[in-house]
Amino acid sequence: MTPQELRAMCLSFNEAVEEFPFNPDTSVFKVLGKLFALTNLDARPLTVNLKCDPEDAVRLRAEHDAVAPGWHMNKRHWNTVTVGELPDRMVRELVEDSYDLVVAGLPRAERLRLDRG
Repeated sequence: MTPQELRAMCLSFNEAVEEFPFNPDTSVFKVLGKLFALTNLDARPLTVNLKCDPEDAVRLRAEHDAVAPGWHMNKRHWNTVTVGELPDRMVRELVEDSYDLVVAGLPRAERLRLDRG
């Protein structure tokens, strides 16, 4: 997966936006103001921080060398994924899971608004 494909995938979700609150190199992908993916699209290797269910996070780290505790994040809830070392389909599923977890934590009115979008 290329950096451009990762960016396009993150922006394909309902109400997803890309912001640069930390510096011009760090892309922060949010849904209704809440972070679901963080990456430097110019970094090599390409990595992305993604939210993850805590039990799944531990399992994924044990099964894949390309999945590590979230760098500069709450390590219980975030993983750092090395994109090129996992199948594209798995990366897509992990990004989607991160988005879904963040949406699930939004207030009901905001979740309903997303469903209508």
